[in-house]
Amino acid sequence: MLGSIDITKRQAEIADLVHTSGFASVEDLAERFEVTTQTIRRDVNGLCELGILRRTHGGVEPPAQPANIHYSTRQILNLPEKRKIADLLAQDIYSGQSLAFSIGTTPEIVMQALVQHENLSIFTNNLNVAFTASSNPTFQVTIAGGRLRHGDRDILGSGTQDFFARYKVDVGIFGVAGVDEDGTLLDFHEDEVAARQSILANCRQSFLVLDRTKFGRSAHVRGGHITEVSAVFSDQPLPAGIARLLNPGETRVKVAQTAAGEP
Repeated sequence: MLGSIDITKRQAEIADLVHTSGFASVEDLAERFEVTTQTIRRDVNGLCELGILRRTHGGVEPPAQPANIHYSTRQILNLPEKRKIADLLAQDIYSGQSLAFSIGTTPEIVMQALVQHENLSIFTNNLNVAFTASSNPTFQVTIAGGRLRHGDRDILGSGTQDFFARYKVDVGIFGVAGVDEDGTLLDFHEDEVAARQSILANCRQSFLVLDRTKFGRSAHVRGGHITEVSAVFSDQPLPAGIARLLNPGETRVKVAQTAAGEP
């Protein structure tokens, strides 16, 4: 179970596989996971009821997405990779620091990796981050006020921009919907970009967290450039074109390690 989504590890792996490949048959999934086709049908039926997948002839595929993928789906996609990124970033955070968190699933998972720290000051418009942070009694948690987006459990709007502008924090932690080939950072809504840019303008260090699927992913609202951040945390080495844009003296690149200790 992740957040409010009741889902098994196998279902999460099925969802990740289908979203990566674009289609999977029931028979292939049964063979891959070494279970019966009846078990796989129960798994995919549950995922379809949640809107994470949709049935098609002979198998399942990702649902048609007019905009960003629903938050409940993003919570489980690439989850092992996001956890590795979060664990890596947690090593760069020290007790007593002040942190600004943006919306998104990867920042939420980063917060989960930080709950063993002490005396952090958290500023966020992400209620999932706020709820996780509140489980540590040594944390001071301050949240933005405004209109709540129900599915994403975040707060956006001009008040959110003003909220982040009122503080100067040690580290800003944020994700993006996508990174264009020229390094432009992309999101789906102007308010998302404005909040992220406000964090970037009001932090001493800026940490961009994103898994491999964000590179080349289409989103239509521009906001900032990858060269503007202090550090990039990812699960795999950056695409060569993106890596060439970065000045090693200005932007650190940190890649999560596999269990075997290799990127």
